[in-house]
Amino acid sequence: MYPTNPYRKRTERLTKQNNNMETPNKSEKIRKIIYWIFTLWMALGMASTAIVQLLKSKDELANFTNLGYPSYLMTIIGVWKLLGVFAILIPGRLLLKEWAYAGFFFVMSGAVISHLIVGDTMGRTFPAVLLFALVIISWYFRPANRKIITIGLL
Repeated sequence: MYPTNPYRKRTERLTKQNNNMETPNKSEKIRKIIYWIFTLWMALGMASTAIVQLLKSKDELANFTNLGYPSYLMTIIGVWKLLGVFAILIPGRLLLKEWAYAGFFFVMSGAVISHLIVGDTMGRTFPAVLLFALVIISWYFRPANRKIITIGLL
């Protein structure tokens, strides 16, 4: 029998630790990439629909009135969307980001429900569903530095 090498176990242990340390960094990097792809896509969608609503385009006005909403609501929602996009994209201001995500959640879930209630076709409902999904995915994958950390609730 050969004598055991005392450094072998230590080397194996350090190798395992290094391999384990790479995994969280890679998954964190992937999460950050997913976050930015979906967040930028969401921001583009929210900003473009906000502009269309603020300009009161003929198609968007017909869409709003078909859903049973007054035309002045387009201005209110358009401004809120632009402010929400700004809040989500700027660094810091974590509480403001949470409020913006909550606002997007309520506006887009309300839009999806409204389209379903009036019996709109999938073609008219899909943009709202897509933006709603983008909001949820962006919120879910946001990095730790964009989350509010709460300790000891209740």
